[in-house]
Formats: sequence, structure tokens, C-alpha cells
Amino acid sequence: MDSKALITWIVIGIIAGFLASFVVGGGGLIRYLITGLIGSFVGGFLAQQFNIKLNLGNAFLEQVIIAAVGAIIVVIIAGIII
Repeated sequence: MDSKALITWIVIGIIAGFLASFVVGGGGLIRYLITGLIGSFVGGFLAQQFNIKLNLGNAFLEQVIIAAVGAIIVVIIAGIII
């Protein structure tokens, strides 16, 4: 993985975690990053399993939305478990 891909992945994670915090509750930068990164895996997995394609014309925006939905799911499940 090159540095550009890693930075892009981190930025998507932070944005997704930040968006998820609006839906399910606050947090800080570290929580945004962790939630967003885990959410990107969950959202990507679910989008692939259910063959979801957003077709927004912007790949970055599509990834952020999928990661944010995944992050929301992760936070809700974590809230139920804890």
C-alpha cells in the first residue's frame, strides 16, 4: 500500500466517523477514525454482498457514504452489545 492510498483511507475513515457521529452520537478524532475505518470494512462488505452500487459519479464520495453507513451500523451494534 502506498502512502497516497493510506492517507486516502484515513481521510475516508475520519469523514465517515464524523458523519456517523451526527446520527448516533459524539466522539473525538480518534473515535471518528476508528469508527470510520471499521465502518469502511463493514460498509464495503455489505455493499459487495448485496451488490449495492451508488453510481454517484464520484468514487471518493461513494466510498465515504458506504463507510459512513458501515460506521453507523458498527456504532449501533456496539451500543447494543455494551
